Amino acid sequence: MANIEYLINLILCVIIVLVAIWAYMKKRTKLPLYIGAGFGLFGVSHFARVIEADSSLIDSLIVLRVIGYLLIIFGLLTLVVDKIPAKYR
Repeated sequence: MANIEYLINLILCVIIVLVAIWAYMKKRTKLPLYIGAGFGLFGVSHFARVIEADSSLIDSLIVLRVIGYLLIIFGLLTLVVDKIPAKYR
């Protein structure tokens, strides 16, 4: 049986992705999309754990989580760094 921690994390990731999409639709800024995409990648990782995917996927899951963190960092940087082109903000 899947670890309850991964299942709870998956549910929370799905909620965050949905709220991020809603926030983007209301505000039309890209920050919520970066954050939602990052948590979407975390959700893929949690889903793989919930379905008890093959352990050979562990390296791929680590890469997904790192990309997720980088998306969130980039999104937050769009708030504080003025040199990022407007099309990415």
